[in-house]
Amino acid sequence: MNTAPRSRRLRATLAMAVVIALVGVFVVRLADIQLVQAAELNAQSQNKREIQQVTYGDRGDITANDGTVLAGSVTRYNITAAPAFAADVTVTKTDADGEKTKVAMTVDQVLAEVATITGGSAATMEEALTRDPEANFAFLVKGVDVDAFRAVRDLKNSGVSWLYFERQSARTYPNGSVAGNLTGFVGTDGPQAGLERTADSCLAGTNGSETYERGADGVQLPGSTVTTKEAVAGGTLQLTVDKDLQYMTQQAIAEQGQAIGAESATAVVQEVATGKLLAVADWPTVDPNDVNLTKDVGDLGSKAFTASYEPGSTFKAMTAAMLLDSGKATPTSQATVPYSRSFPWGGEIHDASFHPTERLTLTGILRDSSNVGISLLGQDLSAQARYDYMVKFGLNEPTAVGFLGEPTQGVRAASSWDQQTSINTMFGQGVSTTALHVASIFQTLGNHGVRLPSQLVEGCTAADGTVTPAPAVAGTTVVSPWAADTTVNMLESVVSAGEQKDALTIPGYRVAAKTGTAEMARADGTGYGSDRVVSVAGIAPAEDPKYVVVVSFTKPSTMKTSAAAAPTFNKIMSQVLEMYRVPPSTEPAPAIPQTW
Repeated sequence: MNTAPRSRRLRATLAMAVVIALVGVFVVRLADIQLVQAAELNAQSQNKREIQQVTYGDRGDITANDGTVLAGSVTRYNITAAPAFAADVTVTKTDADGEKTKVAMTVDQVLAEVATITGGSAATMEEALTRDPEANFAFLVKGVDVDAFRAVRDLKNSGVSWLYFERQSARTYPNGSVAGNLTGFVGTDGPQAGLERTADSCLAGTNGSETYERGADGVQLPGSTVTTKEAVAGGTLQLTVDKDLQYMTQQAIAEQGQAIGAESATAVVQEVATGKLLAVADWPTVDPNDVNLTKDVGDLGSKAFTASYEPGSTFKAMTAAMLLDSGKATPTSQATVPYSRSFPWGGEIHDASFHPTERLTLTGILRDSSNVGISLLGQDLSAQARYDYMVKFGLNEPTAVGFLGEPTQGVRAASSWDQQTSINTMFGQGVSTTALHVASIFQTLGNHGVRLPSQLVEGCTAADGTVTPAPAVAGTTVVSPWAADTTVNMLESVVSAGEQKDALTIPGYRVAAKTGTAEMARADGTGYGSDRVVSVAGIAPAEDPKYVVVVSFTKPSTMKTSAAAAPTFNKIMSQVLEMYRVPPSTEPAPAIPQTW
């Protein structure tokens, strides 16, 4: 019997069965891939070929009142890599003659070259690559400049396909320390100080995102970049500050501060009719481009806004205005003024230097800066009434600027004053203010008794051109126009006939000013020590007040009287009058009796 045909049919049948079985397996697998696992596999493939990255919205500029950039943004780049594709490569090098050669480079050699170009650490880059070898993303070095970016890009284009880049913006301060105390600075964790922090809602950009596709070899596919969210730049913050005046003011207090061995100094220039701050200077001050140069954290901001001190005799101008406004005194009110005065509770006050008993008017008391004299006339006004005036002058609250670090505690309520404090507050001891508060007192007097909020910011201009101006605020009437104007006239005697007349006089202009030498309390709370705060606050021209200048030096070591501050006040005020082309005075100062 011939079994060959049967055997052939059997083999054919078996072969067919195997084929059918294999086809069935493939069909089942294909169905599993295309139907059951389709979504999951599609997502995995997208993760392998589609890369998403952040696009950074540039931070807005901070500008001076003329548009000069005080804080701006420059383009920087993060150098990144895909650890999953990091491998030895062969790159094409071009020498000076244009000759091209192929050079083999290991991963370590690539990282070493990136480190040389950027100034980064090859060891840190290697650690970033090996932390997760299967990752698609790792930072190698952040914030490199454009030149370094171009050099690394050339390295990538020569054959290192696993290097990538992220564009970002970095902060720069073109004028260095000029207004650095006001602008503040941005650190790795964002805005750290000054207006950079408090005005972040204006300055901050909004980040966007984009995606691109990468091939199996890790190379970005040309033309595959898609923007998924547009980045939006931050707004421009315009200040009231005059950049040139700010620079000159900073230089003036730094020069004198060093000359008299002071610990620190501040100066404020304010426009009387608007409350706008044209300069707010501190010494020492921070250079936001290199914050690490500033060793004392207290110098990172603005002590003019944040440092509380007992202002001393500059306060007497306010006390005199209170007395005039309340009807308790006139410019010629008389007092018999000895060198010192004792009180039933055991307290004692005295004038700065010994003198025989004098017969002074209120104007003469301001001229001589007599503590005893101002207390004799000031006691006719109750402590509560004087406190109420201080509140109207704005001394119980932070300034309208809302600068970072401003004291929230103002002058203590009169009910908490003891009898000695009540006396001391008349001449600026036992009460704390800031330089900005003192400037505000003199702005009020120069503005015919109307206090205007201090203004540092003009407004914010968004990227789309929308302007948000500084909020409009109404002035507060603190004392009558007569009381304010008369106080200014009385203060002219300090410049024309006081001890510092030679240093305070500005030829051609009538100047009203008040000097101050305040004792500083000991840190242990055991009373006053030998340290002083010396200052001058003044207004010019006195007949038509335009500008206020306040200068103060803390803890001078070689000259501990207001004579140390007078030349700097003169220098700054003279510059202000010249810069803003203020016409010289044409009317003589009123002759107010200073003795009787």
